[in-house]
Amino acid sequence: MKFRVTRLFTEFFESTQASGIILLFSAGMAMLLANSPLGDQFLDFWHIKLGWDLGAVHLRYSLGHWVNDGLMAIFFLLIGLEIEREFYIGELSDIKNATLPIFAAFGGVLTPALIHFLLNRGTATQSGFGIPMATDIAFALGILALLGSKVPLSLKIFLTAFAIIDDLIAILMIALFYTSGFSLGYLMLAIGIFVFLLLLNRQKVHSLPIYLILGVVMWYAILQSGIHASIAGVLLAFALPFTDGSENSPSYRLQHFLHKPVAFLIMPIFALANTGVQLGSSIAGFISANTLGILAGLFVGKPLGIFLFSWLAVKTKLANLSEGISARHLIGAGFLGGIGFTMSIFITLLAFGESQIAQDSKIAIIIGSISAGIVGYFLLLRASPDLVENRKEIE
Repeated sequence: MKFRVTRLFTEFFESTQASGIILLFSAGMAMLLANSPLGDQFLDFWHIKLGWDLGAVHLRYSLGHWVNDGLMAIFFLLIGLEIEREFYIGELSDIKNATLPIFAAFGGVLTPALIHFLLNRGTATQSGFGIPMATDIAFALGILALLGSKVPLSLKIFLTAFAIIDDLIAILMIALFYTSGFSLGYLMLAIGIFVFLLLLNRQKVHSLPIYLILGVVMWYAILQSGIHASIAGVLLAFALPFTDGSENSPSYRLQHFLHKPVAFLIMPIFALANTGVQLGSSIAGFISANTLGILAGLFVGKPLGIFLFSWLAVKTKLANLSEGISARHLIGAGFLGGIGFTMSIFITLLAFGESQIAQDSKIAIIIGSISAGIVGYFLLLRASPDLVENRKEIE
C-alpha cells in the first residue's frame, strides 16, 4: 500500500522526535531541581501570581496555572489542527486506512481506563481512570525515530494516527468528566463564539487574526465556565478554514507556525512545571490502588488493548494490516502507546490538583512510561528479522 506522506507529517514527525529528547531533559531537570537544596524554591516559583483584574475580567493566576490552562490550550490547538488535517487529507481520510488505528486507539483507551477503574472503584482515587488513557506523541515518536529504518514508514504513520485519535478521546473525557465550578452563562458565551467562528468559516473569512482574537475570548469564557480551558484550542482548530489544505490555507499556516514553539518551548515548559516531584515525601505512601492502576494501565493495559483490538479488527476483516507491519510491530507500538507522560500528567492535575495523590501519580506515570518505552524499543528492534512469520500470526 502506498502512503501519501505530506510535508506537514514529515515536519511533525521530525519535530516530535527532537522534542521528545528535550522533554526528557526538561523532566530530568525538574526532578533534579525538586530534590536538590533548591527544591522548595523551585516548586514555589510555579506558584508566583501573574496577571491582572480588569473589572469583571479576572486574569490573575499562578505561573503553573498559566502553563496548564494557557500554554496547554496552544498545545491542544496544534493537536486539533493535526486531527483536522488527518481527517481531511491524511491517513484518516481513507476509511480503509483509518479503521486499524481507530480500533487500536479505542483499545488503548478503554483497556487501561478499565484496569484503573476496577482497582479504584468506589474510592477517592476513582477519578484517576483517565490518567493512563492517552499517548505522549512526542516521546513515542522520539523512540520510534531512534530505530530509524529498522521500522517501516507504515508503522510510523499507524502510531501517529492512533496516538492522535486517543488524544482526541482524552480531550473529550476532559470535557465530560474533569470540570469544576460549572457556569452555564460562560459556557453559552463560549458556544456562541464557536458558532460565530463556524459562520465566519462558512462565509469564507480567512483572516487569521480575527479567528485568534475571538479564540482568546472563547478561551476565557471556557476557563470561567468550569470546563478546562484547553478545550478552547481544539474548538478553535476545527473552526479555522481548512479549504483545500494547501500552504495558503489558514489551518496550514497556523499549524506550520506552531510546530516549533509547541515542540521546543511549550512542552518543555510544561515538563519543568509539572514533573518536579520531591521523592523523599512520596516514596513512603507510593504503593496504592491508584498508582498500581496507573502502572498497570500504562504498562499492561495500553499494549494489551492496542494489540487485541487491532488483532480483532484484522481477523474480522474490518481493517487491513498495512504492508510491512507484523504482529511484533503491533505489540511494540502498543508498548510505545504506554508512554503517557505529558497527557497523563495533565489529566492527573485535573483529577487530583496539587495533592500528595497527584505527586504519587506523577511518579507512577514516569515509571510506567519509561518501562513501556524501553520494552517497546527492544521489541521493535527485534521485530524486523521475523517479519513474514510474524505477519502470518495476526492475519
